[in-house]
Amino acid sequence: MATKVTKTTTKGQITLPSEWRNQFATNNFVMKFDADMLVIKPVLIEEIGSEDVIFDADRDNSGNGVPLDEMIKLLKKVKNG
Repeated sequence: MATKVTKTTTKGQITLPSEWRNQFATNNFVMKFDADMLVIKPVLIEEIGSEDVIFDADRDNSGNGVPLDEMIKLLKKVKNG
């Protein structure tokens, strides 16, 4: 397994090398913090089911994020039906 060292941007983002991204038929990834490791796995949205996807910026908001306070309101609305 190849190892790459990367820095975060000023916004806290990291870039996955294109040679890694291009190995998968998806641009969706699951990220999980496990002990002292950050695990990033490719995932097909269809595999996880629509009920598990709360927000997809591309699908739900023309690729734009949502402010935290608005996301909290949306989550409460989903929770309360």
